[in-house]
Amino acid sequence: MHEGRRLAETSDDVIFQSLGFCVDRMPSSVPLAGVGVFITKGFVPKGTVVAMYPGTVYEAYEPIFFQSIRNPFVFRCIDGILVDGNDKGISKLVYKSCSNRDMLGPYRLSDYSWLTATPRNPLAVGQYVNNCNESPANVCYQEYDVPRTFPLELRQYLPNVKYSHETQRPLRCVVLVSLRDISPGEELFSNYYTIVDS
Repeated sequence: MHEGRRLAETSDDVIFQSLGFCVDRMPSSVPLAGVGVFITKGFVPKGTVVAMYPGTVYEAYEPIFFQSIRNPFVFRCIDGILVDGNDKGISKLVYKSCSNRDMLGPYRLSDYSWLTATPRNPLAVGQYVNNCNESPANVCYQEYDVPRTFPLELRQYLPNVKYSHETQRPLRCVVLVSLRDISPGEELFSNYYTIVDS
């Protein structure tokens, strides 16, 4: 436990030095909303990527019935692609299986540490951003297809994996971008219906 806390502090320091802010999951300020995502340190300027929506990426025609039962973490992209960001149950098992399947020599092609308490990519918390009900959204979703030229050695930090390794389209990622400046201590809120198409 002590080692995990030290690792988390180290990754927070690296993220803070690199990006100028840190994010983390905590109990939401919204009653009965469960977990939320907060800026814990630093300042986020408008137009900054603040989180990634991790998970298994399904083409519109691929099976997701069992994974979708009682699953509030399935994100539907504009073109029908689905991202299952659930870090529990069958969704977790499917993600780990696909991630372990997709290796190229010594290189992992995705990061599955977001399924643990100490993720290597601390931005992989986008599935816990809550919908804004009372106040305006401070982040929006941006769909992004990872180019085939993306460096192989950096793919190990992407918290997304394709359900089918035979899919020809580029890997879809969804990031959350700040709509305004965000201060430390603020919870991130999105409007589930606001997506910026890439």
